[in-house]
Amino acid sequence: MRITIRDLKQMKRRGEKIPMITAYDYTSAKLLEQAGIPLMLVGDSLGQVVLGYDSTVPVTMDEMVHHVKTVVRGTEKAHIIGDMPFLSYHAEIPEAIRNAGRLLKDGGAQSVKLEGGQYMAETVSRIVKSGIPVMGHIGLTPQSVNQLGGYRVQGKSLSAAMDLMEDARVLEEAGAYAIVLECVPAQLAKLISERVKVPTIGIGAGVGCDGQVQIFHDFLGLFDDFVPKHARRYAELGEAIKNAATVYISDVQTEAFPTDKESFTMSESVLHELEGRAFKPA
Repeated sequence: MRITIRDLKQMKRRGEKIPMITAYDYTSAKLLEQAGIPLMLVGDSLGQVVLGYDSTVPVTMDEMVHHVKTVVRGTEKAHIIGDMPFLSYHAEIPEAIRNAGRLLKDGGAQSVKLEGGQYMAETVSRIVKSGIPVMGHIGLTPQSVNQLGGYRVQGKSLSAAMDLMEDARVLEEAGAYAIVLECVPAQLAKLISERVKVPTIGIGAGVGCDGQVQIFHDFLGLFDDFVPKHARRYAELGEAIKNAATVYISDVQTEAFPTDKESFTMSESVLHELEGRAFKPA
């Protein structure tokens, strides 16, 4: 039985912090579930850390569905959230509902996430009324990075902070079961978390949120193109992989690999027969 949105709301009521990590493939998802991660986001951040794009903007619905499928296959208990990519929910509400439905019907996710506050409230409400759970996302919204003028902390002025508080209130009212707060001052994120009844998930928003999310490649030290201030590296697997590859190259070149231990054998009698025979002419 997978973790449900009801379970997540109960975690907030109990004061139990919610750890969430992004996942993009079967193997990493399986390892995260074995570690006990209850919530996995198949984020459109895969555009940068998996597909090599320079932002999340080029990610397509087909790419998202593909990666959601792999994560779902690697898990049994975790709640899997599929990120709705840029322009998959912005134009018309019926299209947004169809695309959200694809992440559940074709991908196997249990809910979807989309960016935007007050101006997305009607879209969130309609998707939720269609039977699809929605996680909101406010603050720094990476799909709008071009409009925001870069990756900057949001909500630092009084008016901007009040707008974010209203965004959270309206999203909750629209039916969002949780809200991601990205790159928001810690004090403001704590205040929002205290005022909404649904769980808040912080990324660069301080410890006062109900949960935290980190990018898989950031927290394992796999991605060095850009290391955000809010990321803590719990391992340096990038260095470990490069070191392992260096040793492998040397072992192959010096014939230290493979050894007899990593090789298969045949009987001496068959080998003797083979050695006495020539190749058939072409």
